[in-house]
Amino acid sequence: MGGTQRDRGTGQGEQTEAAEREAAKQRILAQAEAERIPVEETTRAVPDRRWRRER
Repeated sequence: MGGTQRDRGTGQGEQTEAAEREAAKQRILAQAEAERIPVEETTRAVPDRRWRRER
């Protein structure tokens, strides 16, 4: 009987860890989304003055 109770406790601990991992994953995804740079801003051409000097 003691083994059954311990197995149940281990299962509950695993469930708690899984829930904590999922919560951490959601926090990381939310932070990544908040810091995301829209593609329009990353592909915008910026003139490079070095090219102008060579002409």
